[in-house]
Amino acid sequence: MDSYDAMVASAAAGVLIVYYLFFLAFMVLVLVGYWKIFTKAGKPGWACLIPFYSQYCQFEIAWGNGWLFLLTLIPCVNFVVMIIYSIKLAKAFGQGTGFGLGLFFLSPIFSLILGFGNAQYIGPQE
Repeated sequence: MDSYDAMVASAAAGVLIVYYLFFLAFMVLVLVGYWKIFTKAGKPGWACLIPFYSQYCQFEIAWGNGWLFLLTLIPCVNFVVMIIYSIKLAKAFGQGTGFGLGLFFLSPIFSLILGFGNAQYIGPQE
């Protein structure tokens, strides 16, 4: 019985290691996507690595005013602000509202599309 438990534990550990390696590779890819979004918008790519500064830069890219990111610190307001931010970010790169909703609901995937795609930064839109 002990050898069976050891075998199950080692199989579970192997599955977890593969899962974590896949997750780490995906997160590095998303980070590179955000780096490319920042460089397309004329911001330094390394800015996506600094926690609050990256959010400031993201709001500056989308809205033209980076200090609006402070609204995300207010409970319940942050949900609405992030939806509007996603739509504004999409429009700043010449994409539509549907792409903005995709950025909100599936942010890692749509940020990869925005970073590696042929979308060009046109600036904050009204």
